[in-house]
Amino acid sequence: MKQRYLSSFILIALTALNCRAQDINSLPRYQSKETVSGMIRVWGDDRMETLMSYWQEGFRKFHPDVRFETKLMGTGTGMAGLYTGVADLALMGRDSTSSEIMAFEWVFRYKPLGIEVTTGSLNVPGKTFAVTVFVHKDNPLSKLTLTQLDAIFGSEHLRGPRNIRTWGELGLTGDWKDKPIHPYGYDVETGTGWFFRQAVFKGSDKWNCDVKEFADAKRPDGADVDAGGRILGALAQDRYGIAYSNLGFMNQQVKPIAIATSDGGPFYEATKDNLIQRKYPLTRAASIYVNRAPGKKLDPKVQEFLCYVLSKEGQQQVVREGDFLPLTEEIIREQLRKMD
Repeated sequence: MKQRYLSSFILIALTALNCRAQDINSLPRYQSKETVSGMIRVWGDDRMETLMSYWQEGFRKFHPDVRFETKLMGTGTGMAGLYTGVADLALMGRDSTSSEIMAFEWVFRYKPLGIEVTTGSLNVPGKTFAVTVFVHKDNPLSKLTLTQLDAIFGSEHLRGPRNIRTWGELGLTGDWKDKPIHPYGYDVETGTGWFFRQAVFKGSDKWNCDVKEFADAKRPDGADVDAGGRILGALAQDRYGIAYSNLGFMNQQVKPIAIATSDGGPFYEATKDNLIQRKYPLTRAASIYVNRAPGKKLDPKVQEFLCYVLSKEGQQQVVREGDFLPLTEEIIREQLRKMD
C-alpha cells in the first residue's frame, strides 16, 4: 500500500514539474502586422509532420487565404528544397551541416537564415532527442564535463590537452583504476553522431579509434531495432563501458550521468525542464531555414508564419504535439531579432 502511495506521489510530482517546464502563458500572443495570402511551400523533416500541420491549422485562423504545399521527406531534403527554389521553408530537425550551408551559399552567395522553432524532445527517437551519456550501473561516476567527454570519445581535443583512456584518469580507484574505458555510440555519419562531435569535440571529426559504432538494424522478424537500444544493450554487458545514447532506451544495468559545459560545473541531468531552459549541454533544437538576401526583408507571408510559430499560440501547438518542447521567452526574442 505504501509503495502504491509513493508511486502516486512521484507521478503527481513529475506531472507538476512537466507542467511548470512547459508553462508558456508568459509568451507574447501572435499579432499580425499585415494580412497575407498565397502559397507557402514547406520541405523537410517528416518527423515534424504533425507539428507542422498544427502550425498550419492555427496560422490559417488568422490568415485564411494562405495555402500550404507540404512535402516532408526527411531533414536532408529541406535545404535542397530551399536552394533549388521549390521550397520557402526548410523544416530541419537539427542544425544544418556545413555542406548544406555551402550548397546554399554556392547558389546564392550568402547564407540561409536559420530560426529555432522548438527545443528537441527529451527521449523520443527521431524527434531531435537530447543526447544522454551513460555508464554501467556499477560505475561510481555520476558526472562528467564536456572536456572529459572530448578526451574520452575524441582524439584531437580542441577542449583539452590529452586523451583519457582509463577510468583511473577520471579519478576512479581500486578495481577501476587501470581498467580501459570502452566507448560506445551512434554511427558517426548519423545526425546524432554529427551533433555529438559538434557539441563535444567543437567540430573536430577525429574520434577515438576504439569507439564502437551502432546503426539501426532489423530483427529476423523484420522489426526495426533502434541504434540507441543496441548501444545501451551493449553497455549493459560491459562494466567498463561508457556510451552516448537516448534516455528512452535506458535499462536497469545502465545509468545516465550529469554533464557540465565548464570544468567547474554546474552539472545538469537531461530533464525536460533543463532542456527547455537550455541548461543541459547536449540539448538539441529544431529550426526552420529561409532564403533572405542581406539587407532584404523576408517574404511577408513567410515572416508572418514564423512570427506565429514564435508566439504563444505557436508554442501552444508544440505543447499540444507533446514530443518536441517549447522555447523560452528569451530564446524567442533572440529568434525574432534575427528577422529584423
